[in-house]
Amino acid sequence: MTTLILAIVIGGTFGFMLDRIGATNPNVIIGMLRLSNLHLMKTIFLAIGTASVLLHAGLMLGVVDPGHLDVKDAYFGVFIGGLLLGLGFAVAGYCPGTGLAAAATGRWDGLVFVLGGLFGAGAYMSTYTWVKSMGVLDHVLGGKAALGALAGTKYPAVIAGVPGEWLGLVLGIAFIVIAAVLPGRMRGAPFVGDRPAEAD
Repeated sequence: MTTLILAIVIGGTFGFMLDRIGATNPNVIIGMLRLSNLHLMKTIFLAIGTASVLLHAGLMLGVVDPGHLDVKDAYFGVFIGGLLLGLGFAVAGYCPGTGLAAAATGRWDGLVFVLGGLFGAGAYMSTYTWVKSMGVLDHVLGGKAALGALAGTKYPAVIAGVPGEWLGLVLGIAFIVIAAVLPGRMRGAPFVGDRPAEAD
């Protein structure tokens, strides 16, 4: 029961924050993709960078147990799915997380997006055997691999001889620096998506 309550609290907080930064408004997302409104991009870079620094610093200090890390499987289908996700992101102005949060705010386009996602998931499930037979679910890089070697885990490293903790720390700091130096919008670009989601 505690796990369920914690999931609801964390999920609700995450959805609330997505709405506050404008990620439930497809105009803001399209503005980011057109490079006319980079505020959301700055937030994403800052969030990823901060999480990476905290995680890898925690691993180095022994505060985070490496046994809790779960590196996802790498297979060709992931790359195909990433391309499809990017295409859908650009066309709809939503990704799965922002689409759910937008639907929760009462946006009809968000609800349609979620229903489309459920339909797509159902179509994938019904054709799973055929998709698997094509070989796109065969592992690459050993199935589970980290960029650098992580102490206390058995995951192979893509970049041999480089400690994964230091690599994650450096990349996290780089993301934070990028977030700090990115402008709010590109010079001369029209400002798109400057209204909050509830204004639409």
